[in-house]
Amino acid sequence: MTGGLAMESRARAMGHGIHPILIVFPLGLLATSVIFDILYLITDRPGFQISAAYTIGAGIIGGLVAAVFGLIDWSAIPARTRAKRIGARHGVGNVVVLVLFAVSWLQRRSAVNWEPNALALTGSFAGIILAGFTAWLGGELVERLGVSVSDNAGVNAPSSLSRREAARPRARGA
Repeated sequence: MTGGLAMESRARAMGHGIHPILIVFPLGLLATSVIFDILYLITDRPGFQISAAYTIGAGIIGGLVAAVFGLIDWSAIPARTRAKRIGARHGVGNVVVLVLFAVSWLQRRSAVNWEPNALALTGSFAGIILAGFTAWLGGELVERLGVSVSDNAGVNAPSSLSRREAARPRARGA
């Protein structure tokens, strides 16, 4: 248990945490940019590489906005808990994801017609793989540990990959 510390999102709008609402946009945009890159590599048709560059740019901006609200929520997690450690890995990993995509975008920007070179493609492909892992960590925070969901979050629940059952938090007022 949290020892009385609130675990609901600190940054909320209309009763819901802002960070979980915002993360779908950068994740979707960055994933879409990789799909555009793959389509460009398969078809060599112009337009896909330009679409990839624009979706990367929008995804980076969206990721930076979502990160602000994620940091606000992370600051509310009690120190020396599994949730705090997982949240730190999630946040740092997502910073690396944004850096990888920023490198990819910068490589394209300096090319004619936003043509991706090997470094640009490597940055995007590595970034989306890492984003899958950091998204899993975010899911672990919400689904397993209850962070940003409940005042009675289980911030020291075992990993969802372990065979140990997580203790169910008590309902409010119980």
